[in-house]
Amino acid sequence: MSGDDEPQEQTISDDLVVTKYKMGAEIANQALKAVVEAARAGVTVVSLCETGDAFIMAETGKVFRKEKDLKKGIAFPTSVSVNNCVCHFSPLKSDPEITLKDGDLIKIDLGVHVDGFISNLAHSFVVGDAPLTGRKADVIKAAHLCAEAALRLVKPGNQNSQVTEAWNKIAKSFKCSAIEGMLSHQLKQHVIDGEKTIIQNPTDLQRKDHEKAEFEVHEVYAVDVLISTGEGKAKDAGQRTTIYKRDPDKQYGLKMKTSRSFFSEVERRFDAMPFTLRAFEDEAKARLGVVECAKHELLQPFNVLHEKEGEFVAQFKFTVLLMANGPLRITTGLYEQELYKSEHEVEDADLKVKQDRWATASKTVETETAPGQPAPEVKETKAAE
Repeated sequence: MSGDDEPQEQTISDDLVVTKYKMGAEIANQALKAVVEAARAGVTVVSLCETGDAFIMAETGKVFRKEKDLKKGIAFPTSVSVNNCVCHFSPLKSDPEITLKDGDLIKIDLGVHVDGFISNLAHSFVVGDAPLTGRKADVIKAAHLCAEAALRLVKPGNQNSQVTEAWNKIAKSFKCSAIEGMLSHQLKQHVIDGEKTIIQNPTDLQRKDHEKAEFEVHEVYAVDVLISTGEGKAKDAGQRTTIYKRDPDKQYGLKMKTSRSFFSEVERRFDAMPFTLRAFEDEAKARLGVVECAKHELLQPFNVLHEKEGEFVAQFKFTVLLMANGPLRITTGLYEQELYKSEHEVEDADLKVKQDRWATASKTVETETAPGQPAPEVKETKAAE
C-alpha cells in the first residue's frame, strides 16, 4: 500500500470527531456523577465500579445505533482507589470486599469512547459532607489547582515541561508531592497512550529520558494529576491487577486453550481499549486466561499502586481538545471549593499572579442541544490565556 492509500488520521479539525468526543465526555461526566452519588459509608468499592461501568455501557448503547460497525463503550474501567491507594483499583466480585467509611479519600477514574475517540475523567473527594481541614484538604486542593494550571498551560506553543514545573511548585506549596514518574498522554482514535506525554515529578534519569514536546492545534490530551501527602513514590504492593489493555505491536502463539479463548474475546470486545477482568462472564476463566497473555506481553497491565500507609493521594483528570480558537475542556469534575480549607496557598510569585489572572478570566460555556439532535448537552470550559 502506498503512503497515499493509507487512511488519514481523524482529528478534531473534523466537526464530527469533535461531536463524538463531546458525546463520550457527557456520558463520562454523568457516569462520574452517578458513582459519586452512590459513594457513601457502607458501600463496597466493587459495587461502585459496577455502577460506573453499567452506566457507561447503557448510555453508549443509545448513541449511533444505526452505525452497526461503530464501536463505543468503556475506554477505561471504573476504578475507585481509597486513601493511600494511588490508582487502578477495580476489584473483582471474587476479591475480598472493601467497604467505604466516612472520612475515606476516594479517587474515581473512568473513561468513555465513541468510535474510538476517548474522553477520560477522574475526581477525588472525601466520603461524608463535612468541610475538611488538614492533610486531606491540602492534597485535594493541591491536586485541583494543578489541574486548573494544566488547563491553562496545555495549549498550542507551550512545552510539556512547563506543566511539569508548575505541578511541582504547586504541590510543594501545599507540603505535598506529585506522584513520581506518572504520565499524562496525548489521545488519538483508539489510542489511550499517545506518544506525546507530560511527566509528573520526574527523577533525574526520567527527566533526562523524557521526550520534550510542544503542544499543537488539533491535539487531544488526557491530563492526569496525582498528588500525595507523602514522598510521591508509588509502588506495586502485589495487589491483584484487574485492568489490562491489548498491545497491538505484540504477537505470540498462545499454547493454552483457555488463554486463546480469552484473548479472542479481548480482541473482539475491546480492541486496544483498557478492560477489566470483571467484564467477563466467567471470572475464574478470565483470571486463568490472562496469565499467559500478560506473561508474553500481549496485554499490558495497569498495576494497582500504593503510597506509604497513612498517606493520602488525590487525583483529578480531564480531557482537553486543543481547538483552533483555544483549549476546550470537555470532561469536568465535581470539585466543591468550599469543602476544602487549607492553611497553605501557592507560594511561587509568578504562578500566583498567573493563578489570579486565570481565575478572573476563566469562562464556562454551557451548550444546550435541541431535542432530537445527536450531540448531547455538554459543559465546556474554555481556558484563559
